[in-house]
Amino acid sequence: MKPTGSSRFRLPLAALAGLLASACGGGGGSGDSGGNPPPPPPPGVSKAQAFAFLNQATFGATEAEAQRLQGLGDSTNAYARWIDEQLQQPASLELPHVQAAYAALPQPVQNFGRLNADRVDIWFRNAVNGPDQLRQRVAFALSEIMVVSQQSALNNRPFALADYYDVLARNAFGNFRQLMEEVTLHPAMGVYLSMLGNRKPDTAQNIRPDENYARELMQLFTIGLVALNPDGTTRKDTQGEALPTYDQSVIEGFAHVYTGWSWAGAATFGQARPSLQNQALPMQAYPEQHDTGAKKLLDYPGAALTQIPARTPADPARDLDDALDNIFNHPNVGPFIARQLIQRLVTSNPSPAYVQRIAQAFANDGSGRRGQLGAVVRALLLDPEARGAAPDATTAGKLKEPLLRVTQLWRAYGGRSESGRYDVQSPAAIAGQGPLQAPSVFNFFSPFYAPPGEIAARGLVAPEAQIATEYLSTLLTNYLFVQAYCYTSAPVTGCPAVRADVRPNLVFIDVSAESGLTTDPPALVTRIAGKLLGGQISGTLEAQARAAVERVPANLGGLRIAEALYLISTSPEYAAQR
Repeated sequence: MKPTGSSRFRLPLAALAGLLASACGGGGGSGDSGGNPPPPPPPGVSKAQAFAFLNQATFGATEAEAQRLQGLGDSTNAYARWIDEQLQQPASLELPHVQAAYAALPQPVQNFGRLNADRVDIWFRNAVNGPDQLRQRVAFALSEIMVVSQQSALNNRPFALADYYDVLARNAFGNFRQLMEEVTLHPAMGVYLSMLGNRKPDTAQNIRPDENYARELMQLFTIGLVALNPDGTTRKDTQGEALPTYDQSVIEGFAHVYTGWSWAGAATFGQARPSLQNQALPMQAYPEQHDTGAKKLLDYPGAALTQIPARTPADPARDLDDALDNIFNHPNVGPFIARQLIQRLVTSNPSPAYVQRIAQAFANDGSGRRGQLGAVVRALLLDPEARGAAPDATTAGKLKEPLLRVTQLWRAYGGRSESGRYDVQSPAAIAGQGPLQAPSVFNFFSPFYAPPGEIAARGLVAPEAQIATEYLSTLLTNYLFVQAYCYTSAPVTGCPAVRADVRPNLVFIDVSAESGLTTDPPALVTRIAGKLLGGQISGTLEAQARAAVERVPANLGGLRIAEALYLISTSPEYAAQR
């Protein structure tokens, strides 16, 4: 008897009955046969989205890390999983590297400033290759807020500079109050803003406490000059004038708090001297030089203490705790720090709502703790505005810092030297900036800088544009030219021969993956755009890059690669972080 259907598609009656019962709501269900279909699964993370995220959270997106991020799940959890992984990464430190470099020098060392090259080297190693990318990225942002600089009396204190950066890295996900204290007591800050050696008042000798650190801790590091609303906008009086956060009497009060601190390890204030060891130790309190009088603090609603009472004998540690607590709990700190971290990592012009959401994360991490930077960074990067839902697409994103354009290129193309060093003696000569090398306490650029023209006219800012001068832009463009044409695995004819034994520290990029595409200009351009732009290249740039390649004879493969790489790496599309 001929079968009525293929036996492959027959189901046992029991199984068929089970399916029918399930479809009809049987088996003890509700009996609702018209249930809504399940929602579609969340979309995955695209390559372009992965690149956008990683350019915010690292020193430059790479295809390998983008693929790994995409493999962590869909768009609702991949970013969070990546962040949570990074929050567990220990800090890659600078001081051990600088100490090892010192130990390798002929003793006694006469010029300690030469070790700054080793400090810059380890900064680049950590930025380009470090596993703790998010921690290092946040530390770099903090270094542009709580500024100390080699371009000062610290030029001969490389141990202090290296350890200061390590403080920022170790505390990048910690509590802001702890960071404030470690920054305040660090000898690098003590030297830079002259708190170290600050003496109590002595009218007979016309000595008054130094006000430098008292002013900058408030103005630049924590609360700013004007009172802020929770969303970071300026609070104003009935006349429309901005309300100041403090006056000269408050500066003087804090200046008296910061008296009596100097290099650690001495018996008395007058005997305190710097050494290699105490460059990396918190400053020590010497009560004999600490002011015992009353000290005025910030006065704001909810302040637990607005004046430190006179204390005899002197109690410098208690006074410092009270003063830092007073600043830390000021309502400005959350929105002030939130806005600056958003600007450094995500966008120059965050909406007030975005700032307020991150300020709320600063005020309470979800478990009642204030100032937890790990929670702040997590909220900042997961916020809808960071993930592409900005209320105004024309103001989203930011100009990349020039140093980050270099590190991204090196990360994308495996930038390495024969020796393993990144011996960039003067990053400022390439990018106009370098790690802990700002020209002043005001950083390389102001968070309020608005270039004249359309940006200023719209009431917007573009902080990084302050160092995008013709001169500095030319320096960076020239460096990218040399990198693309000469310091590469396929140097073009005419580049000077570089012997590894003569210049072992020169950084080369690896373009071997592009070498097989030189006879296919569209594929070559697509490959480079995939590495540097996440595949998001405009039709105009793609056409220009392809035409540049096609103008070069096909047998000059290295020159074809260089033409496309140079054009894309110097394009506005690469310079912009979206």
